[in-house]
Amino acid sequence: MQTKQHTIQAPVTFSGVGIHSDCTATVTCLPAGPDHGIKFQRTDIEGQPIVEAIVDHVVDVTRSTTLRHNNAYVDTVEHLLAAIGGLEIDNMLIQLDGPEVPILDGSSMPFVKAFQEVELTNQGVPRRFFQINESVVYANESQGIELSAFPLDDYKISVMIDYEVDKLHNQHAFLGKISDFAKEIAPSRTFAFLSEIQSLYEHGLIRGGNLDNALVIIDKEMSASELENLAKIFNKKEIKLAEGGVLNNVKMYFPNEPARHKLMDLVGDLLLVGRPIKGHIVAHKPGHASNVAFARKLRKMMLQQENVTIPTYDPNIEPILDIKKITKMLPHRYPFQLVDKIIHLEQRTVTGIKNVTINEPFFQGHFPNNPVMPGVLQIEAIVQTGGVLVLSSVPDPENYSTYFLAIENCRFRRMVLPGDTLIMHCELLSEIKRGIVKMRGRAFVGNKLACEAIMTAQIVKQTE
Repeated sequence: MQTKQHTIQAPVTFSGVGIHSDCTATVTCLPAGPDHGIKFQRTDIEGQPIVEAIVDHVVDVTRSTTLRHNNAYVDTVEHLLAAIGGLEIDNMLIQLDGPEVPILDGSSMPFVKAFQEVELTNQGVPRRFFQINESVVYANESQGIELSAFPLDDYKISVMIDYEVDKLHNQHAFLGKISDFAKEIAPSRTFAFLSEIQSLYEHGLIRGGNLDNALVIIDKEMSASELENLAKIFNKKEIKLAEGGVLNNVKMYFPNEPARHKLMDLVGDLLLVGRPIKGHIVAHKPGHASNVAFARKLRKMMLQQENVTIPTYDPNIEPILDIKKITKMLPHRYPFQLVDKIIHLEQRTVTGIKNVTINEPFFQGHFPNNPVMPGVLQIEAIVQTGGVLVLSSVPDPENYSTYFLAIENCRFRRMVLPGDTLIMHCELLSEIKRGIVKMRGRAFVGNKLACEAIMTAQIVKQTE
């Protein structure tokens, strides 16, 4: 995967009809600066409004993906977005003078070729990845749909489709390297079933569809009158139900072209998460509705991660405060001293370490055959770490004690087990006034959040 942001070196223009609206539109893709992201601009609407390509703006997934922001919408964005994601382009302004991105040949290949011809430019700014750190699953059990994301320091996608048609039973497609997208995935064309065509047309869809920009999979027999009506829809003199499984015997580019196209759509729809993904995506029977639902789930997780700064711990670096210095500052003693060292201490933030071992006395009863660190003690470890931060603000911390006043929004995210290293991080949410302080505390094991809470405490000077 590319580690730096990229954009195209020169503008690229496409013109054509939309597969659903049959409206002609011209699309101009323009280079954009670092951290611009992917944005559409409707130049035919007053004010030329911008629609950012994020899943928050998806308003329709009926046979394609439609974005809308305020009074501007853009339909059938997935093939263009797939080309952008497949070539690892991070920044682009896409201007169009109509409501729908042209279908062209029904694949991403025309976009890919054009972008490759003008070449990409390395912008020298690091890409901001969304790293999948734990398994994520979206499922629609009634339809047999499941999309999952698994931790991986790369981007891979596996897709399985299964239709009640001989040609499309249990097809599989796999993209092992994103650099293979242009060759292996981009040429695959959109498809529909013969049995769907009349209904789609009657519902105002596929008005710009034809046998040059879509594969029509034969899944039923048709009468002569039905074939005649179909010929009118596709503006053909005649339509043949050939034996090859595809209307008019159009040849597939790959034996599993439909599965590859579903993978292509998934690349485009997942671009709407808003960051390049590091993870292995596994999708069973994906479609735009499930792709977008999955993208929403991933984006929500991504935004939660971005709001959490995961502290790093290198045991080779000398601590700011070792256990002896902590003991002088905090009144806690065995078995209730729950901070072993402080590795970071600034005016508003602190990070502490608790090495959790099987020798902890609480494991004798919590639980004998299934040792788990009690959640309340995780919170206590966070509070003690925060206590170091607060007491470091006074000249004689040994003469003060910290008392817990309130706890809000406490959440336990994962179990803490013997052998884990608990990393506690606290940050002030307000200035210390009259000895009262409010802070946000989080505890991590590795890069996974174990628990979090907002806490209020008071420091009180000890009396003799």
